[in-house]
Amino acid sequence: MTRTFAAGLGQPHNAFGAVRLTLALLVVVSHAFSVTTGALLDEPLTRLTGYTLGEHAVNGFFAVSGFLVTMSMLRRGPRDYVVARALRIAPGLVAAALVVSLGLGSLMTNLPLSAYWGDPGLWRFISGTLTTFKSNAALPSVFSENPFRFPMGTVWTLKYEVLCYLGLLAAGLLGTLRWRWLAPLLVAGLAVALTVAGLRAGEMPKALETSLRLPLIFAAGAALFLYADRARLIWPLALALFVLAWLVHGTALYPPVLFLAEAYGVLCLGLEPPVRHPALDPRADLSYGTYLYGWPVQQSLHALFPAASAWALLGPSLVITLAVAGLSWRFVERPALGWKARLIGKREAVA
Repeated sequence: MTRTFAAGLGQPHNAFGAVRLTLALLVVVSHAFSVTTGALLDEPLTRLTGYTLGEHAVNGFFAVSGFLVTMSMLRRGPRDYVVARALRIAPGLVAAALVVSLGLGSLMTNLPLSAYWGDPGLWRFISGTLTTFKSNAALPSVFSENPFRFPMGTVWTLKYEVLCYLGLLAAGLLGTLRWRWLAPLLVAGLAVALTVAGLRAGEMPKALETSLRLPLIFAAGAALFLYADRARLIWPLALALFVLAWLVHGTALYPPVLFLAEAYGVLCLGLEPPVRHPALDPRADLSYGTYLYGWPVQQSLHALFPAASAWALLGPSLVITLAVAGLSWRFVERPALGWKARLIGKREAVA
């Protein structure tokens, strides 16, 4: 008998920790190629699927996030939900922006250190990264010979993540999460909008597709949590959805079918992994640090060894990124989560 999503959550361990870290590492693998050449078509899976390996990994992140964050909202309530989300996202991002701009930038710039620190572009970079999640801003004379000059190329997705968080918060405050039928209705609406956008003449603008793609996947994850008592973990269904996506490849139906297949598939992988082991649910969550620091590490390696191929730099970039992610977890993210536990715990004790 197939298990429901709720039954999968009830197991002693799930594989979401391992899934998130794997997705973050796939983003690093994907970017290894475009960082060295500047061509997105050089990234794995682009020509085969129309999307980079990194984009597929980000899709997985948003599905897992929609599922788990909706659980957080319903279990914690709006106030503690805001505290939990803020302390999970902000400290790591602030630390990464400062480490990359003040630390790495100072080492990699071609300017004298005094000129670098006095350049307004340095402070614009920090403020832009932290306020608008701007990922295409460059640091003064840093990576000036690289195909891409910007040092934090992955933070743009955090803008969509935060917008999805805010949408979920609004739904919680308005009480509409009790009407769980609205969630599949939202998923269907976004899927239809993406399909209609794909029917327009010419190639769909990437910004338009992204603004529909990521909320669609997040909403799909949220809907599967809201229906966790009914939704089934069926691996043949996940495979069938991917086969359907392959069959409609080249049509306007391909993107929404593919994205929904990825959302369902990655959640099945987290809740019904082929092997269930405590190691798949580690205490240290290196996924966020890996995602934030992978790009600057790869940019630095390419700047130092411009003649090296993507394959030659891939191994060192993965090792260094994981090491930096470990430091981020130990000294920034885990202490922030400790503050979260204390803040929420105090309110619960008072209540």
